[in-house]
Amino acid sequence: MDFTFSEEQQAAAEAARGVFADVAPDAVPSPALTTGAVADGFDRALWARLADADLLSLLSAEEYGGAGLEAVALCLVLRESAKVLARVPLLENSAAMAAVQAYGGPELRAELLERAGRGEVVLTVASSGRTGHDPAELAVTARQEEGEGADWILDGVQTAVPWAYDADYIVVPAHTAADRTVLALVPRVHDGVAPAEQFSTSGERLGELRLESARIAARDVIDVEGAWEWLRDLLTTGTCALALGLGERVLRMSSEYTSKREQFGFPVATFQAVAVQAADRYIDLRAMEVTLWQAAWRIASGARGTLPVAGDVAVAKIWASEGVRRVVQTAQHLHGGFGADVDYPLHRYHAWAKHLELSLGPAAAHEEALGDLLAAHPLG
Repeated sequence: MDFTFSEEQQAAAEAARGVFADVAPDAVPSPALTTGAVADGFDRALWARLADADLLSLLSAEEYGGAGLEAVALCLVLRESAKVLARVPLLENSAAMAAVQAYGGPELRAELLERAGRGEVVLTVASSGRTGHDPAELAVTARQEEGEGADWILDGVQTAVPWAYDADYIVVPAHTAADRTVLALVPRVHDGVAPAEQFSTSGERLGELRLESARIAARDVIDVEGAWEWLRDLLTTGTCALALGLGERVLRMSSEYTSKREQFGFPVATFQAVAVQAADRYIDLRAMEVTLWQAAWRIASGARGTLPVAGDVAVAKIWASEGVRRVVQTAQHLHGGFGADVDYPLHRYHAWAKHLELSLGPAAAHEEALGDLLAAHPLG
């Protein structure tokens, strides 16, 4: 079997490295020194460069001005973005566009995809539910008024919505009285829509989205079975890619520091205790990588397996959550007091890692989900 990336996938990763080459991970104030958000919005200049490099339209079909690639290519780009802590809604925007393309109606696709691929319209996704622990689709109710093509009415609260104050549309999963899940594209500025400020451990501004009888046109609601589950799997896998890129950069920082830092006349990297810890974290990263590509490949190919694709996604997120936490904790330990210095970027990576660890569910939540899948689909 050939496990190498295709030329198109490698080209996307190379383009991403070029765009992110001059991005500084400490370009905004430290979250440790800021009581509110580290910045009013995301990095619009970087967003424009991503659009110019055709990296915002990576998953869009050629008819919408895109490259027609898939989840593996997106994860390669996300991996590069996390190495420099790129402050852009690349994951949320790309995943939302992919869901609109896969499940949205022709009018909605024509309205959004080309503009979003050019960076003119920004999409995000409300995926944390009401508390961050309950299923996101249960946090909001949706009911359609009488009549064909009638509007939908949304009520409920979604917490910790990323880039809620910057996006033009927020994709909101909501459940109906018939126990179906729909995806509503909710304009940020709209009657019945009210955000409230929240802040991530990374210092980014999030939003608690409050919906009170928000009226959404039928064309802006995706009522297709499996759409939310597919979008959630793509978001979760993308989060794993971000965790992998961040972890790889942090391990490199640890290697560089311990190779230069000397004690008793020798670099501390030559000490067995240091080398063993670094080796353990390298193993974590390789496990994170292989489970990530398995999940991304299942989403991209639609290949059948012993378990549904959600099983591979759960395994990837378990490794990503646990692995990235161990990597940054070991890095802090190996850097000593220098790792907590706010003039050095390691503490930022630690804050971002904690956010990624919990995003779309911590390891424990995915272990429970995996257990349910194994119970429903016994192996062997």
